[in-house]
Amino acid sequence: MTFLTMKTDNAIDSPEDAIKAAITWKDKLWAWVTNIDMWEMVMFSALRIILIFILTRIFIKVIYRIIDRSLEKREKSRLKVNPRRFITVGELLKNVTWITSNFIMVMLVLGEVGFQLAPLLAGAGVLGLAIGFGAQSLVKDVITGFFIILEDQFAVGDVIQTGSLKGTVEMIGLRSTRLVSWTGEVHIIPNGMITNVTNYSLNNAMVVVDFPFSNAKKLEESIGLLKRAMLKMKEEHPYNPEVPHVLGIQSLSASEFVVRIAMECLPSAREEVERRIQTYVKQALEEAEADNPALTEGE
Repeated sequence: MTFLTMKTDNAIDSPEDAIKAAITWKDKLWAWVTNIDMWEMVMFSALRIILIFILTRIFIKVIYRIIDRSLEKREKSRLKVNPRRFITVGELLKNVTWITSNFIMVMLVLGEVGFQLAPLLAGAGVLGLAIGFGAQSLVKDVITGFFIILEDQFAVGDVIQTGSLKGTVEMIGLRSTRLVSWTGEVHIIPNGMITNVTNYSLNNAMVVVDFPFSNAKKLEESIGLLKRAMLKMKEEHPYNPEVPHVLGIQSLSASEFVVRIAMECLPSAREEVERRIQTYVKQALEEAEADNPALTEGE
């Protein structure tokens, strides 16, 4: 009898509870829909998110434009330049700008939504610190390579020396630089190990050759012979930038005097020009000896 009574009471109470629950749910829904303060907050948050997104896109485009114009000016400032270097550094700068700007945008959007930014920023900082400790040499190479390209310290085709290595730059990357020595060896140098660089290609090289003559010879005749040899060299090699200068006596001793010849040339042609000067002087001396053996007597 008690069981039947309880069952009847439950059957009677269930529809009422359902009606009360439905009414309560509708009231809550209506209260939520008609909550003006909440909708104002949502609207202003949405507007701020849209504004953040638009400003981020504008900022990225402006920075891209600045990067392109800056690299174009640097590219036009040098005669010998590999455009791929500027493409590489341009893409790197654009990627850094894109990642940084979008990261800040996401953080600001999450703050508008209601997330706590402090734990996220702390986690990102710890992760970045761990990556930095794990790849110190790689990060150092990339940063050094970036500044080598950005500052235009040397270009592909330049003759440089770093430490004990000297050669022609064949490739510049963000991680390493490749040099080819005049004997053919290829040196691959991590950019982080490049501390001091001597660039021989920014200005013309100076060729200096000294020729000793016996004191028994006359100075004017010796200098005249060298000048005629240098004029002949210029006539037969018109692409030389100038006639080698016979500067005069460089040193004097009891047995001989030394006459110096100097000339500017491209860094890559320095050894060749030195050999050419010596060849023409030797030929002039031989011709003078054949014409007048007394001229070269005592050498």
